[in-house]
Amino acid sequence: MLRKMYDWVLQWSSTKHAVPALAVLSFAESSFFPIPPDVLLIAMVVAVPTRWFHFALVCSIASVLGGMFGYLLGWQFMDLVGNRIVEFYHFQEQFDKIGGWYQEYNAWAVAAAGFTPLPYKVFTLAAGAFQINFPVFVGASFASRAARFFIVAALLYKFGPPIKVFIERYFNLLSIVFFVLLVLGFVLLKYVF
Repeated sequence: MLRKMYDWVLQWSSTKHAVPALAVLSFAESSFFPIPPDVLLIAMVVAVPTRWFHFALVCSIASVLGGMFGYLLGWQFMDLVGNRIVEFYHFQEQFDKIGGWYQEYNAWAVAAAGFTPLPYKVFTLAAGAFQINFPVFVGASFASRAARFFIVAALLYKFGPPIKVFIERYFNLLSIVFFVLLVLGFVLLKYVF
């Protein structure tokens, strides 16, 4: 199923609607959708390397706007919508821990989620539900999401198509590695913070 979703996302990279699709995907992933925008960003930068900066900027802005939407869902609609999203991903225990992290670390918890493979959508919902400072949330989100997407796009611009071939060839292995990194991210946050 993950591979089918990945292929579906990639098909957008070769259409004239690639940039709007990137914006929609980036927005949706920040609040509820499971596939990260990096997949489409990678394909688009490989296809048109000279637009790497533009693609990373669109991805960053849309992701932060999606994070703001996730914050709104957590703040005003947690009972109606937010809890369903948390339950869908089986993140209730992590959601509760995130609330504690926000109490102690505020912007650092947002930045960690925005840059690492941690599920950013859970952090955006939790930020609203636990009502962390909104300007701090937006600033930390933009700094971390922009850093992530600009680094990915710049590396692809520099190293080009071989990266895409590598991803295609080792997709299953990379999916497992990504999942392990996700789990390790939670473990790291649990024990380091």
